[in-house]
Amino acid sequence: MKATQPLHELGQSLWLDNITRDLLQGGTLGRYIDDPSVTGLTSNPTIFEHAIRGSTAYDETIRAELAQGRSAEELFFELAIGDLARAADLFRPVFERTDGVDGWVSLEVSPELAYDTAATIAAAKRLYARAGRPNLLIKIPGTREGLPAIEETIFAGIPVNVTLLFSCEQYLAAAEAFLRGIERRIEAGRKPEVGSVASLFVSRWDAAVAPRVPEALVEQLKPGGRLVIPVGEAGGTQDLLLIEKLPDQSVRRRSILPVRFVPLVPGK
Repeated sequence: MKATQPLHELGQSLWLDNITRDLLQGGTLGRYIDDPSVTGLTSNPTIFEHAIRGSTAYDETIRAELAQGRSAEELFFELAIGDLARAADLFRPVFERTDGVDGWVSLEVSPELAYDTAATIAAAKRLYARAGRPNLLIKIPGTREGLPAIEETIFAGIPVNVTLLFSCEQYLAAAEAFLRGIERRIEAGRKPEVGSVASLFVSRWDAAVAPRVPEALVEQLKPGGRLVIPVGEAGGTQDLLLIEKLPDQSVRRRSILPVRFVPLVPGK
């Protein structure tokens, strides 16, 4: 049995937070999909910066695009869309098999648009059209100005991955923006099925692991609710625990598999 099978059986999806042209050209991403059953992929400008700096695979395309007078931002999105379109094609069977639950890849709008609603909406529409892939999520930051952009983009039928969420209040505001977009689609006689993800980075709230399960999180579970969390000391092996709230309000806990997480905080 694959090591990731218990996660999939619990309804958890394993997404890769990385992309490089070498991953695509060398067949590594395809093997990730087949072997550990990676079911999605996300990216951001920093990931692409590292990919471009750390490989010669982009050099020929960069020279050709610069010869045509492309600006730095135009060049970046040309490279990013090229890679993500190929990744989306690799994940397309997963997308179709899961009826759109998995098999997504993500492309982020320019970080410079984080506080410009109109420009974010325009960029989301333009990037989605250029990629031409149904399983592409456009990443939009959950800033105050990003919320109406999320609503409008969802209304336009463009899948959204909301990023830069640092609080419960931000998450709820993003969810409400998504729902407003869907409600407007229904009122307009359009199909309500538009994919969306809210990227809540646990590492931005706390260290990657905790020495014990925070009871406050367990108390928030409603009957039928599940919590999957790594528990143990940072720097070593942790237990990935499944915690379930049963109909009678009792709590059941069991270890799924050993894992190794590292804190993603400054200085660690």
